[in-house]
Amino acid sequence: MRKKQLLGGHVLKDQPHVSLERKMESRHLLMISLGGVIGTGLFLSSGYTIHEAGPIGTILAYGIGAVIVYLVMLCLGELSVAMPQTGSFHVYADKFIGPGTGFTVAILYWLTWTVALGSEFTAAGLMMRTWLPNSPTWIWSLLFMIIIFTSNALSVRFFAETEFWFSSIKVVAIILFIILGGLAIFGVIPIKGYSHAPLFHNLVKDGLFPNGLRASLRRC
Repeated sequence: MRKKQLLGGHVLKDQPHVSLERKMESRHLLMISLGGVIGTGLFLSSGYTIHEAGPIGTILAYGIGAVIVYLVMLCLGELSVAMPQTGSFHVYADKFIGPGTGFTVAILYWLTWTVALGSEFTAAGLMMRTWLPNSPTWIWSLLFMIIIFTSNALSVRFFAETEFWFSSIKVVAIILFIILGGLAIFGVIPIKGYSHAPLFHNLVKDGLFPNGLRASLRRC
């Protein structure tokens, strides 16, 4: 075992390297990747985006956002492959810019998710009131908070399985929404307020950009 000579003549022995527990399989990583980008915004705030930007404007806004995210993830993926590190992406800011920048990126990223989780729990409680309107929002938020904390506090295997099944539910729900939406558009399923199939009439009903192009860019 190697020894390190420190200032003052003190000698410390290196601690044996402890490897991480690699309990996740490829199916876990796949579903975590898919489910991790599907938040309550897709189910809750997308309606507000369509109302503000219109259907075409929403497609444009999401498309611009998708290109930006793709470029960022492409850069991060190349860095991860070229220089694998244990930790989050702030290690690259620390390496190429400086320790102060790396620390700031890590703290800001933590703060972002701290605030985002609060909004996610609130949104989940609001969605549950769709089916149970008489129930208070905070009870559902607290319940989901306990579930998420438990899945993260226990073993890696438990976290992986929990994320796999939760992500699977979200992916299946989106596929069902797409199928049901397509059937409604083509008149297979009746839509309230329409006596015939709407087809793609709603795409340009109020114009391509009902509130202007700026409203679409704000939703990117």
